[in-house]
Amino acid sequence: MNRKIIGLDIGTSFVRTVIGEVLDDDKIEIIGCAKKASSGLRNGVIVNRESAMNCIKECIEEAEIKAAWEGYSCVTAIGGSQTDSMNSQGLVAISSHGKGPREINRNDIERVLDAANAVNIPMDREMLHVIPQNYIVDGSTVLKDPEHNIAVRLEAEVHIVTASKTAITNMTQCVERAGYNLDRVMLKTLAGMYAVMGPDERELGSILIDLGGGTTDVIVINKGAPICTISIPVGGNLVTNDIAMIKGVSSQTAEKIKVEYGCCWGGALETDSEVIIPGAGGRDPEVCLRSEICMGIIEPRMREIFSMVRNEIINKANTTLSGNIILTGGGALMPGAVQLAEDVFGTRAVRLGTPGDLGGLQEEYRRPDFSTVVGLVLGYHAETRNRTNDKVKKLNSSGGEGSGKSIIGKVAAFLKTCF
Repeated sequence: MNRKIIGLDIGTSFVRTVIGEVLDDDKIEIIGCAKKASSGLRNGVIVNRESAMNCIKECIEEAEIKAAWEGYSCVTAIGGSQTDSMNSQGLVAISSHGKGPREINRNDIERVLDAANAVNIPMDREMLHVIPQNYIVDGSTVLKDPEHNIAVRLEAEVHIVTASKTAITNMTQCVERAGYNLDRVMLKTLAGMYAVMGPDERELGSILIDLGGGTTDVIVINKGAPICTISIPVGGNLVTNDIAMIKGVSSQTAEKIKVEYGCCWGGALETDSEVIIPGAGGRDPEVCLRSEICMGIIEPRMREIFSMVRNEIINKANTTLSGNIILTGGGALMPGAVQLAEDVFGTRAVRLGTPGDLGGLQEEYRRPDFSTVVGLVLGYHAETRNRTNDKVKKLNSSGGEGSGKSIIGKVAAFLKTCF
């Protein structure tokens, strides 16, 4: 029976669910997905657990109905101000003092990663990811996988992601009260990377910008690994608030205007149609041009958000990138987002991040706002597969069961290391 994975993206504006099935050829097929307006969240933080729990339950159940399958656990994502990251290094000796170099094995790699993540983090934070960036053999050779290389010492450079324990506890309890176990919490931009960023883009150096409702989250990938993560505490809801304040309408009306008529780049306007602004409290409706809303309200705010992202990347990612800037999240659906990003960042290498063809209901999940939840399924499957492979490699390298080594052979090998 094929294994199934439920991905759950609990966003400020929407909750999204995707169910992926692991096929016999180890590929993922999407068999169900759903989207519900969020309730009980503010800027990505759960503020009303009862409302959030009901929303989560309804969204997962809708996806289960489409998949004709009932699950019991899921994986979810976290981002915003609840996360933080740092780069760290670790060093271990491969051979003892006075002895020559030897071959690096899986135990050595685990030891150096343990040394690299032995850092002080606040008591209120939990470690989510320890992602290897590079391995350095004897101070000079830089490798992605140092196993079987001859060395005296081994260093590791890693990227560490932490998250608020309170936020994770809130998520876990909401999911459990909805009737599901929480198998894994991943960084949302890292999950999005699995869905929309190709191997070449990761190696050359690319930026993923997730334009959410309450926050804008960024991850910078170079040489196949993250080098920094960034979160800006503003998102699409700020654009909605601007429309509401300037035009004197409710937030619901402003959101409708943004979705139906919104555009953040003047050149992307096909027609400059009229927009009717409903009057409040008996006031007469107002008629204005679409260009007035787009160029006078939306574009300045979106330009400010992109500029804040650009400044943070310049400050934190001190490296040259040759890949792409990839836009995901609900904000990426706004017409003109790519052109505005090209103008702010001064490059033509900007594109929308759309999940690839994974079968199933393509028209529903192949959208930039589904990149995180699709990436959760792909990322969790990749992590599970890598853990299994690492266990097999460790078992083989240590002469475990099935290695063909006898007890006498193991004793002889041990004595050789002692004398």
